[in-house]
Amino acid sequence: MTQQEILSLTAVGLGKKIKDGAVTSVEAVKAVLEQMKAMEPELNSFVTIDEAYALAQAKEVQKRIEAGELNGPLAGVPVAIKDNICVEGMKTTCSSKILEEFVPTYTAQAVENLIQAGAVILGKTNMDEFAMGSTTETSAFGVTKNPWNTNHVPGGSSGGSCTAVAGAECFYALGSDTGGSIRQPASYCGVTGLKPTYGTVSRYGLVAYGSSLDQIGPIAKDVTDCAAILEVLASYDKKDSTSVECEDYQFTKALTGDVKGLRVGIPGDYLREGLNEEVKETIFRAARVLEEQGAVVETFDLGMVEFAIPAYYVIASAEASSNLSRFDGVKYGYRAKDYEGLHGMYKKTRSQGFGPEVKRRIMLGSFVLSSGYYDAYYLKALKTKALIKKAFDDAFAKYDVILGPVAPTTAPRLSESLTDPLKMYLGDIYTISVNLAGLPGLSVPFGKDSKGLPIGVQLIGDCFKEKTILSAGYALEQGRSYEMAPMAMDAISGREEK
Repeated sequence: MTQQEILSLTAVGLGKKIKDGAVTSVEAVKAVLEQMKAMEPELNSFVTIDEAYALAQAKEVQKRIEAGELNGPLAGVPVAIKDNICVEGMKTTCSSKILEEFVPTYTAQAVENLIQAGAVILGKTNMDEFAMGSTTETSAFGVTKNPWNTNHVPGGSSGGSCTAVAGAECFYALGSDTGGSIRQPASYCGVTGLKPTYGTVSRYGLVAYGSSLDQIGPIAKDVTDCAAILEVLASYDKKDSTSVECEDYQFTKALTGDVKGLRVGIPGDYLREGLNEEVKETIFRAARVLEEQGAVVETFDLGMVEFAIPAYYVIASAEASSNLSRFDGVKYGYRAKDYEGLHGMYKKTRSQGFGPEVKRRIMLGSFVLSSGYYDAYYLKALKTKALIKKAFDDAFAKYDVILGPVAPTTAPRLSESLTDPLKMYLGDIYTISVNLAGLPGLSVPFGKDSKGLPIGVQLIGDCFKEKTILSAGYALEQGRSYEMAPMAMDAISGREEK
């Protein structure tokens, strides 16, 4: 197989080719490494690429596949890991100067599950520093660019993972989603991203941002890949106190394409001021596709939408200020030089080690948790979170799936969002409620705007109803009248023709 033929495969498609002997895991790894060499100078998707480790893994996995020891759908398939998810012996920086040289001594349970299934780890992807941002521009290791148009952002904070998948630098990737950090960049980059129900995937080994909101999830080329990856990721883990044991992890069985009688609700609150017209039209087009396949679609009022952003940023910032207090230069990570006394070392280390966006959220979190403001802000935000969950409970009493936008617009131009943090925060309006309520959410590419940038639609399900949204997402894919292939794939064709 040629490099282009290999890179055009989905993760599940490649796994089948490896199993059938049409291509080896080593050949697949070499194909993506060549693609990285061509694309990384422009995209900057990765913080760490471990070529020797990936090739050694591929050789070992290939032997086990040929011996019949590994026969899962992802055996031998190269994967990229977001740089806030620990892999033993591989740098985990959270794209921050303060963890620039940190090498963990253990592997996250989600990654361990992938390794046991025969995954081949390529390296760690770029992200917004400590997952705080929506553009992958706050990284201490440079800006990541959108492979569809490198003048635009890929979204964030899992922008490196989404760019790597869209740019054919890996076949799938892991991201983390605290307020939309998988779904929003997936929409901007024209790939599929799934945020599972809180507790479905172990958070052990994920560097915490907002502990009550964070969740690891898959980013891939299509819904089938995401379902297959989630089957591997999802498991009960006693090392994670929030892990939930589910009765059924066979998510791929939901991919039947049958949505007859599926009750789909579109929140009218999501379609009002601030939503780009081309994005709105894409939502209606997706609704028509589901209707044509037998689903029942109607608009309803969700409620509480306007309170989601303030509640989220109060809660997330409060948890971040607590979680990031451990990075002080004492035990691990960066330590400032030329300081006076212990407190001087703390202050200088954190001042030099953290970027502006992280400092902003730490200060906000410390403020809302401080004496005299706790009840007025943090406690009120927790009460609002409970009301948002109730609004979704009421909605799911009537509907099986909620359909809506992922973001108000397509990918902004580089540096546009950094000049106005509040505008960047408002861009999360359609995703953060899902995290506050602990629900699953799926971003499926479903169109392009007049500039040629991808538009994703979001499918939201009730708790532990991943199968329902995967089924609806699969039906949308089957009803899509075109293929989603980024400009990066055109670049491959151009190189091979020369």
